[in-house]
Amino acid sequence: MMTDEGKLPGYLQDAPQTGHLYGTLSYNRRSKCWTIKGEPCVTEMAARLFPGSERRRGEARFTANRRIIGDVNWLMMRYPLEIAPRDRELWKNALAQAREHVLLRMNAEKLPRRSTPPEGTFEGELREFQKEGLSFLLANPRTLLADEMGLGKTVQALACLAAAKEFPALIVVPPHLLRNWQTEITRFLRLEGKSARVCVLTGLKPYQPPEADVYIIHYLLLRGWKQALPQMGFKAVVFDEIQELRHGGTEKYSAASLLAEECERVIGLSGTPIYNKGSEIWNVVNILDYHCLGDWESFTRAWCDGYGNHLVRNPALLGEHLRREGLILRRTKEEVLAELPPKRRLVQEIDSDDKVYRELMRPVMDQLGSLLALHPDAKERALLEEQVGRGERQATGVAKAPFVAAFVRALLDNGEKVLLFAHHHAVMDIYKKELTSYHPAFLTGRETTKQKDDAVARFMEGKTNLCVISLRAASGLNLQRASCVVFGELDWSPAVHSQAEDRAHRMGQKDSILCYYLVAPQGSDRDMQDALGLKVSQFVALMGDKTPELSSVQDAQQAAKAHIEKMLEQYDAAQTNERG
Repeated sequence: MMTDEGKLPGYLQDAPQTGHLYGTLSYNRRSKCWTIKGEPCVTEMAARLFPGSERRRGEARFTANRRIIGDVNWLMMRYPLEIAPRDRELWKNALAQAREHVLLRMNAEKLPRRSTPPEGTFEGELREFQKEGLSFLLANPRTLLADEMGLGKTVQALACLAAAKEFPALIVVPPHLLRNWQTEITRFLRLEGKSARVCVLTGLKPYQPPEADVYIIHYLLLRGWKQALPQMGFKAVVFDEIQELRHGGTEKYSAASLLAEECERVIGLSGTPIYNKGSEIWNVVNILDYHCLGDWESFTRAWCDGYGNHLVRNPALLGEHLRREGLILRRTKEEVLAELPPKRRLVQEIDSDDKVYRELMRPVMDQLGSLLALHPDAKERALLEEQVGRGERQATGVAKAPFVAAFVRALLDNGEKVLLFAHHHAVMDIYKKELTSYHPAFLTGRETTKQKDDAVARFMEGKTNLCVISLRAASGLNLQRASCVVFGELDWSPAVHSQAEDRAHRMGQKDSILCYYLVAPQGSDRDMQDALGLKVSQFVALMGDKTPELSSVQDAQQAAKAHIEKMLEQYDAAQTNERG
């Protein structure tokens, strides 16, 4: 039990290594695993205590971090183990880190619920929930701020840097957010009465940058600066849109990991850290706090359905674990912004051009025939399936594009301010032609930075009531002037749609937001709509939001693959009927 003097709990006191010993505790430096060997009672208890452990007869192997070491020590209180002589110093150091972590968590509980940056360090007024967010960030130096979009994650991160005075700091951002961060840093941060000095790192070849308080680099350059950044003495790093690092095994991910290891404070920002798989959270939090969820193998054994399975078995429980350990903070608009108007989703059926669809589907059908006739190997099959999926999505989008334009035209004529989302350039080119009289702004991924800024300014200043945006280029944009969001094309991932919706549904929004999902009767839309409904449970439950009633859980990739398989079955049946 903890005392008022701040003594450690009993389970972190030194465990006995005398009397009857139930086995041994040793460390494998090659596999970086601790191993318990001994009597069945202790190995079985270890396997229960550490569900991510690798179980063998009379043996339990597990990856331990500062959170797990305390549990190992607790086990040794009941079942004393002999620590291998060569590992005693290593165990001593590991236990010291576990105790340090517990003290950190104890101190975090004593901190004020709300905090504000010291006077003169931050320009701006924080809302009450943002003050709570600041307090959380200060108490947890390695964590993920996963507030729903539009709640000011950037402002909270800058307030934390100001309050902690951790400079120089590095901000890692997607390329299209470079300018936004420059503006926000200059606006909010004050050092010695002046705006913070900002330096944007450019190019893949490292160089000696000018002295600054805050440096900014985009994710695409990390691989070139992989060795240089950890040597530049950053005290803090902020990974904006940290879902960019949800896939491990890349040079970008490796560079981010090396950088984070050298910083005292690591903050991840993302309203949608999970796109397709609940297990993507492992890669994200592994950047923030290395092996805080164990290694990949032990994580999938403990939280998924075994090694290699990416579907989290109980996402709500995992989310609760992350929150309890100070690894994540998530607030929704519904929870903290009563003044924000509600967001409503409406599925609207629209027509599509059957002739155009059939014409565009001819090469797609040829690829389906190849899949059935040629029996390609796994790699070739995956490539053909990707081509089929891409071709069908484009055919669906192009065939319904004129009808989408007509629907949007009616909204505009009614005085609505519209964000129109699509995926394919061919589709957006049709929108440009059909809606040219409305002088739309375009954010398609093909514009220069200046053109993007000008497009945003035109819409926000009321020079146009229509902005056409690529689904995958929506993150980081503030377009709260909009009253309607229209999805002319759909994506398999619900996070993409959530991010797009929140371009309008942000602080400062005055209107009630209507989000229209325009669904064509043919093509990929129906299955994508179903997949979106199923997929949301992984994201929502993990982040601690209210989980909808769903009959099953399916990730986006699985949904896309299932759709291709259905297409193959329908094609095969049609060919059989023709031959019959």
